[in-house]
Amino acid sequence: MRKLLILSCLYLMSSCNLFTSTEVKTQRLVEKELQAINWNDVDQYPLFDDCDETVSKSAQKECFENTLLLHFSMILQEFEFILDKDVEEVVYVDFLVDKEGKLTVLNIDKNSIIQDQIPEFDGIISRSLKSLPRVEPALKRGIPVNAKCRIPIILNSE
Repeated sequence: MRKLLILSCLYLMSSCNLFTSTEVKTQRLVEKELQAINWNDVDQYPLFDDCDETVSKSAQKECFENTLLLHFSMILQEFEFILDKDVEEVVYVDFLVDKEGKLTVLNIDKNSIIQDQIPEFDGIISRSLKSLPRVEPALKRGIPVNAKCRIPIILNSE
């Protein structure tokens, strides 16, 4: 009977995590937390100085996109393009806002009509990104992170 009691006590103690080190327990907790994080989303979008960081994420995103679109619109209006035919197209600009807030064009998705009629379009967009005001980088859990963004630019020659 005594042996049975000792064996059952040993079994209970070994089945619990009593002998697991706190380092192992902490590592398991960290791994579980990392798996719960959505790495495809940020806690705060990149922001310009005139955007409010205390508003909701959707309002931050809207302010960021509206500031970019306004800037692109002003830049494109400065140029006088000579077109063979009317253009009504959407061009998508993919860019990266890095941890320091620097913007870099990754890709400009446009069709052959834009490529043929406005061959200098890529250069104009790239230069206009460099003339933007300072950008605060996106944040994930309070840490600056890289953020890929895509913005549509509607070109209408009418």
